[in-house]
Amino acid sequence: MAVTETNELAIIILAAGKGTRMKSALHKVLHPIAGRPMIEHLMASAAALNPSRTIVVTGDLREQVERALKGKADFAVQDRQLGTGHAVLQAREALSGHSGDVLILYGDVPFLRSATMQAMQRRLHGDDAPTAVVLGFRPDDTRTYGRIIAGDDGRIARMVEHKDATEEERACTLCNSGVMAVRGEALFALLDRVGNDNAQGEYYLPDIVNLAAADGQACAVVETDEASEVAGINSRAELAEAEAQWQDFRRAEAMADGVTLRAPQTVFFSWDTMLAEDVVVEPNVVFGPGVNVAPNAKIRAFSHLEGASVGEGCEVGPHARLRPGAVLEAGAKVGNFVEVKNSTLGAGAKANHLTYLGDATVGAGANIGAGTITCNYDGYFKHRTEIGERAFIGSNSSLIAPLRVGADAIVAAGSAVTRDVGDGELRLVRGEQLVKPGWADRFHDAMKKKQKEAK
Repeated sequence: MAVTETNELAIIILAAGKGTRMKSALHKVLHPIAGRPMIEHLMASAAALNPSRTIVVTGDLREQVERALKGKADFAVQDRQLGTGHAVLQAREALSGHSGDVLILYGDVPFLRSATMQAMQRRLHGDDAPTAVVLGFRPDDTRTYGRIIAGDDGRIARMVEHKDATEEERACTLCNSGVMAVRGEALFALLDRVGNDNAQGEYYLPDIVNLAAADGQACAVVETDEASEVAGINSRAELAEAEAQWQDFRRAEAMADGVTLRAPQTVFFSWDTMLAEDVVVEPNVVFGPGVNVAPNAKIRAFSHLEGASVGEGCEVGPHARLRPGAVLEAGAKVGNFVEVKNSTLGAGAKANHLTYLGDATVGAGANIGAGTITCNYDGYFKHRTEIGERAFIGSNSSLIAPLRVGADAIVAAGSAVTRDVGDGELRLVRGEQLVKPGWADRFHDAMKKKQKEAK
């Protein structure tokens, strides 16, 4: 039977473990990869199957997980960690009335692909109508993985945990990833029969396959060729490996989509970074979450962007920082050591060096001189600065918000501006420049005399 819209799918994600090897006060599945909690990478892939229900089984630090995933999943609780079979049993009430397919996933295995999940669900509805489908893989090092003993037709004869396997069974290279698709009407009836008479005294989820086989029911294996797809993350070192794996994939994807990366291994993306064709990214650039870059923009070396929108043909950096709410319209330029936060630079506007623009609107074609800052915070509230089109802000100016500088206005270098500047006006705010001829010479002579007398 083919998988159709009538094959309602529920997803159970196991996330109850303590994650002690991570050595963290943060729950293991909430540690980010590319700026996104690892469990949410998995949930995004699973969402492509349009599940009717997603149940996350929590345990240790459950409040963190439930808070982070509120509104994205329902929850069941495993108070005592008695094995994967016991964990799935905790979802029984949450899946009350569900008789469709059930896909069982792991919150610390974030890179499982949608296509692999779909292949498992399709196999569940093959001609031999298996009760369960297990995802298998063949790692270079079988280590302590459970084994899948299966025939050439993919039908499973037996599953065994490494600690309970014979030497002959350990010689089998087909390993159990733990991921499983099961017919909903059979799942909990089989789990009720699972015992814990094994080396670890736990209720193993794979035992439902052995029970079904003993009942004469077919169970099948689907293999993935990518062992990294089913790699679990249990430590900081494995988290770093997962980050590197994700970044390598994303860099290759960006270049395939028409982005130039001058030194790919030095560029870091977030999970939602969007770069258009003909964007050029120089070395040592970091994209935080929420960045969108339009065609023909150039992101120069050592820049950091987060929550920013960069328009067509813009130039950013080197050594620039775009913070959340930064918007650069077409052709705008932000140069070295410029920081932009919650501000818009209109088309062709420029802030070339040593500038802070916070809570500001800069009109098209305006020029912001070196050392200019918008003084947007008074210690209690944030205030906005509005700079008109084609305005010229001289170097080392302080624009003290709330403030409006009109179109075509000029603020002279070194000014501290506290009142609005009208269109086309010049505003110069400086102390009077005094000239005292010979003063410096007399000063130096007096100080040298004192220095000589002190010896």
